[in-house]
Amino acid sequence: MTDTKINPTETADSGDPRSGADKAIDSWLAEFDSALAANDVGRAAELFEADGFWRDFVAFTWNLKTMEGRDDIRDMLTSRLADVRPRNWRRDDPANADSGVIDGWVTFETEVARGWAHLRLRDGKAWTLLTTMQELKRFEERKGRARDKGVDHVITRERKTWLERRREVEETLGYSEQPYVVIIGGGQGGIGLAARLKRAGVPTIVVERNERAGDSWRKRYKSLHLHDPVWYDHMPYLPFPDDWPVFPSKDKVGDWLEHYADIMELNYWSGTECVGAEFDEAAGTWKVRVNRRGEDIELRPTQLVFALGVSGYPNTPSFPGADSFAGQQCHSSEFTGEGDYEGKRAVVIGSNNSAHDICATLWQKGADVTMVQRSSTHISRSESLMDLGLGPLYSEEALANGVTTEKADMLFASWPYALLPNAQKPVYDAMAERDAEFYQQLRDVGFDLDFGEDGSGLFVKYLRRGSGYYIDVGASQLLIDREVALASGQVERIESDAVVLDDGTRLPADLIVYATGYGSMNQWLTDIISPEVADRVGKVWGFGSDTKRDPGPWEGELRNMWKPTNVEQLWIHGGNLHQSRHYSKYLALQLKARMEGISTPVYGLQEVHHTE
Repeated sequence: MTDTKINPTETADSGDPRSGADKAIDSWLAEFDSALAANDVGRAAELFEADGFWRDFVAFTWNLKTMEGRDDIRDMLTSRLADVRPRNWRRDDPANADSGVIDGWVTFETEVARGWAHLRLRDGKAWTLLTTMQELKRFEERKGRARDKGVDHVITRERKTWLERRREVEETLGYSEQPYVVIIGGGQGGIGLAARLKRAGVPTIVVERNERAGDSWRKRYKSLHLHDPVWYDHMPYLPFPDDWPVFPSKDKVGDWLEHYADIMELNYWSGTECVGAEFDEAAGTWKVRVNRRGEDIELRPTQLVFALGVSGYPNTPSFPGADSFAGQQCHSSEFTGEGDYEGKRAVVIGSNNSAHDICATLWQKGADVTMVQRSSTHISRSESLMDLGLGPLYSEEALANGVTTEKADMLFASWPYALLPNAQKPVYDAMAERDAEFYQQLRDVGFDLDFGEDGSGLFVKYLRRGSGYYIDVGASQLLIDREVALASGQVERIESDAVVLDDGTRLPADLIVYATGYGSMNQWLTDIISPEVADRVGKVWGFGSDTKRDPGPWEGELRNMWKPTNVEQLWIHGGNLHQSRHYSKYLALQLKARMEGISTPVYGLQEVHHTE
C-alpha cells in the first residue's frame, strides 16, 4: 500500500459505487491480508502509524492485550501469526470519515475462530485496530437456524420432557457429575457469564451466598437507582424491555436478575457460601468447598472464576474513639435507609456516589445531615453525562443511528487506554462549560471538585481506581442549598456523641455512616484460597497510569480482569453492568476453548508489579 493520502470525501467513480472512505478501508485491508498471508510481519507492521495501536481481545493473543507501536505489533505477529493464520479481512459496513479519520467495521477469520474488528485510519495508516474473537469454529452457539429442536418427534418410553431434563441436571451437577466451571458470586457479573457459558454448552455452577438471585441489589439502601442509563446496562442476550425507565430502581434490577437466572436455565446455587478452595495439582482441578443451605459439598471444577463485584470487603476505617460512640454507626454497605431518622444528627463520612445517595435518603427522612469530604471528588450531572458522554453510544438516538449495544461496546473498547484520556477530555471540557454555574455553586459551599488528575473525567477515573466520583441525580443540589451541610478534612477521632476533624471542627452525631469504599478484589483470593495465591495473581484493576491508587508501571489493560492470570485456571470477572456484559463474551470463549481442548497459547501474560 502506498503512502498516498486518500481523500475520504472524494466522489466515487461512475463504475465504482464505493465512497472514498470505503475505498480506503478496502485498500488497507487488502494490503494487510496480503502481508499476513505472506507471513511478512514487517510489511504488516508498516501499515500502522509508527505509534499506532492494536488492541486484541482473544483472537490473536488468547489474552486481552494492547500492542503499542510498530515494534510491539511486529513482536506479536512474529510470535503468533503462524498459529493464528488470519484471513478473509472484509469491510462489514459502509465506512465513516470525520476530521481526517476514517473508521470502519471489519470481519475476519482465524484458524479456530471468526472475528469482528474496528479500524481507524489516518493518512492511509492504521491509527487504532481492535480485533475480537466472536465465535469458535465447530463450537458455535446453537441459535437462530442452528437452535435445538426442543423435542424429538420419535416417541419412545424413555423420552424426557424439558422439565425432567432440567431437574436431572440440577440433581446431578455438583454431585455425581462435576461442572467444568464454578463461578463464585451470583450478581450481574456471575449471572451474565453463566448465561454465555450455558449457551456454549459449558457445565457451570454459580455459587451465591444470598438467598435469592438479585439480593445483592435488593439489600442496598432503598432509594438506590441505577446511575447509568438503561441502554448501557443490558444483560447478555436478553435486553431490558424498551419501556423500562431510564434509571431502574435497585429492586427492579434485583427482580430482573432473579428472573434472568431462571429464564436462562442457570445452575444457580443460592444460599451457598464458598468456604475455601485449593488447587489439586495431581488431578488438575480445583477443590472448592461450599456450604449449601447447611450441606457441606466439595466441587471439583477445572476452572474457577471469582465474580464478586468490582471491590473487596467494605473498608471501614479505624478511627480513635470509635468504640466509645454512643449512637449507631455502620458502613454504607450495611445502610438500608430503613428506620426513624427524624431529627437525628447524621454524619456521612465520604463524598462519592454512595455518600451522596445516603445523605439524600437521610435528608428525606428528616435527619440533620453533614457530609464529610476527605478528598476531591469528580461530579457529573446525570443529564450532561447522558448527552455528552453516553448519548452517542447508549441512547435512543444512538439506536436510531444504527449503533446497537454490540457496536457501542466495541466502539467504547476501540480506544486503547493510552488514548482514552485525550479522547475523553473534550467531553468533560464541554461539561465544565455547560454546567459552569452548577460547579461554581458547589465550589461556593466549599466542595472540592476535580475532573480527574488530567481532566479526563469519570470513566477514566473509574478504570484507574474504581472510585472518586458521583453521578449527580439530585444530591448536589442539597449541598448547594445547604440542606445537607458540608465539612472538609480528615477525621481525627470519634467521641461518644460527635465526629472531630483534624482542624478541631466538632460534628455532633447520633448516627455515623462510613461511605468509605471497599478494598481490592484481591482480598477475596486471600481469604478463600490463600495469601500466596493472591500475591501470585497480584493487584486487580487499574492499568498502570501512575495516578492515585493506580501505580505504574504502564500495563495498558486492566490488571487481571477477564483474561488469564498468573495462576492457571483462575479467573476474575466483574465490573459495572456494561463491562460485565461485554467482557463476559471473551472470558466465556477462553473457557470454552480450554474445555474443548483447543490450543490457547497466551501471548503477553501480564507481569505482577503490585500485590495486595
